[in-house]
Amino acid sequence: MADQTLTFTLDTGDGEDRNVVIKLRDDLAPNHVKQITDLAKEGFYDGVVFHRVIPGFMAQGGDPTGTGTSGSSKPNLKQEFSKEPHVRGVCSMARTANPDSANSQFFICFDDARFLDGQYTVWGEVIEGMEHVDALPKGEPPRAPGKIVKATVA
Repeated sequence: MADQTLTFTLDTGDGEDRNVVIKLRDDLAPNHVKQITDLAKEGFYDGVVFHRVIPGFMAQGGDPTGTGTSGSSKPNLKQEFSKEPHVRGVCSMARTANPDSANSQFFICFDDARFLDGQYTVWGEVIEGMEHVDALPKGEPPRAPGKIVKATVA
């Protein structure tokens, strides 16, 4: 996509303007970006909660059951690791111990998490609304988890 930035927007606000805009990095992880955009267009992420939010580390969502143990019906993805650093605002795929098990769950880094570099697939970076990620209720799981009201791709 020459000269065109693809974005993934998470409305976290229930009527308030609390959008998190993520620049999709298809230059780093084209297969992961395609899966995320396909899922967003199908409405998969709408209503899904952030089930694991660890202060100073990351906010994880993308599991339709809200438990951290599930994903979409699409096939798991082969890893697309890169040298991109896991720093504040970076979006990466969650997975099991199997590096080729990413499906729909993802996390957004609150802070430097460079120990994850080269082991998780980076697919985006928050370019607007990181304060809304910071404001998500904390916990594993949070008592009243924050959620994605609607996810859109543009």
